Amino acid sequence: MRLAPGLPRGLRARIVLAFAAGTLLVSAVLVGTTFLLARSYLLDQREGAATRQAFVDANLLRSRLATAGTDVGDVLPDLVPSGGADVVVRRGGAWYSSSLDVGARDVPAELREMVAGGAAGTVHVSSAAGPRLVIGVPVAAADLEFYEVAPLVELQGVLHTVAGVLGAGAATATAAGAAFGFWASRRVVQPLEQVAGAATRIAGGELTARLPSTEDPDLVAIVGSFNSMVDALAARIERDNRFVGDVSHELRSPLTSLVTSVEVLAARRDELSPRSREALAMVEGRLARFRTTLEDLLVLARLDSGTPDDGPLPPVALGALTREVLAATGRPAGLLTTDDDPSTTVRADKHRLERTVRNLLDNADRHGGGARTVRVARRDGVVLLTVDDAGPGVPVEDRERILERFARGQQAARRSLPGAGLGLAIVAETAASHGGAAWCSTSPDGGARLTLSLPAATP
Repeated sequence: MRLAPGLPRGLRARIVLAFAAGTLLVSAVLVGTTFLLARSYLLDQREGAATRQAFVDANLLRSRLATAGTDVGDVLPDLVPSGGADVVVRRGGAWYSSSLDVGARDVPAELREMVAGGAAGTVHVSSAAGPRLVIGVPVAAADLEFYEVAPLVELQGVLHTVAGVLGAGAATATAAGAAFGFWASRRVVQPLEQVAGAATRIAGGELTARLPSTEDPDLVAIVGSFNSMVDALAARIERDNRFVGDVSHELRSPLTSLVTSVEVLAARRDELSPRSREALAMVEGRLARFRTTLEDLLVLARLDSGTPDDGPLPPVALGALTREVLAATGRPAGLLTTDDDPSTTVRADKHRLERTVRNLLDNADRHGGGARTVRVARRDGVVLLTVDDAGPGVPVEDRERILERFARGQQAARRSLPGAGLGLAIVAETAASHGGAAWCSTSPDGGARLTLSLPAATP
């Protein structure tokens, strides 16, 4: 599923955004509806009150003018409309006003026509002083037109206050929706995080990892299916490992008998014909290769079984161990450059670590024209063993693959070099079982560089 550009890519962020957007939408609708209803109600109330006041003032003016000799200009000062309204009167073509700020110019033409036709009416107008409501009332008995101009500035301020309060409420509701969305997203994502964490542990070899049981009916099936899948996977891996171990152990006895028979035959090599001696040499080579492969399979079977070591692992000086391996295999001691032994100390199974160093050196001899340099150094809390060979190097696409089981480089396959592709797999898995790692890169001289990294032992 592809997301639109600009949208958050995280599930939790999308849930929070959805809750916030939904809350904002609902709040906007409620705020808009509430404001429109409040505005309509307040305007109706103000217009109704102003209209009633205008009729009352118009009747009062008519009654005052009924007295003989009374002029409009004499009566207007006595009118005091509520709400700060001003009065404008037209009589006999003359205009009268209760304020110098308001006059005939403030009476809209459409309202004049309406009142001249004998009908009362109201018109909303805008002015520099703010919105106004102009009410027109015909007074036929006094032959005049009565207009009252009521300011709506106060009502406008009330509406602004209402809008501000409603807007703040909408913003608060949106923030609350986002907070609730964040809480809900944590509840929604938590099962996924548990699945991801369990899958990561399983991928790291912890086959006992399981999802915790749950009472959520929507998650029961998922948790049960996941745990059943892991159970089946663990059982399958255990069967495979047991099969490899059983086969390796079953082959060891006949192999030992066969090797013994060949050794007896080799003891009388001088009595054999040249062709028989050549055949015997070939059998010895094949048996040696078969024996090495079988031992490698047994080592991998023990690594797969994950049998815990008895007590803490002993400290091993990797520099000294590498020096011993070089001497035991007849390689020049000058190949090795190492830091002092205390700084290269790691906690490891010495036998497994010795086999790992041998595999690295044998790999350089078999596939890289021999080891060019061997270095042991401590860097940032880890001890690094690097073996640079004199070969052409390993292609980038093969550098991870050659650390897998039964994997061989393209050159080894083309040249039919001996080996089953288990040596470097033992190196990688031994490193992983000790909390370290192994990888392949390019040496400064252009050959392959195989690196073993192990946590340095703490004092």
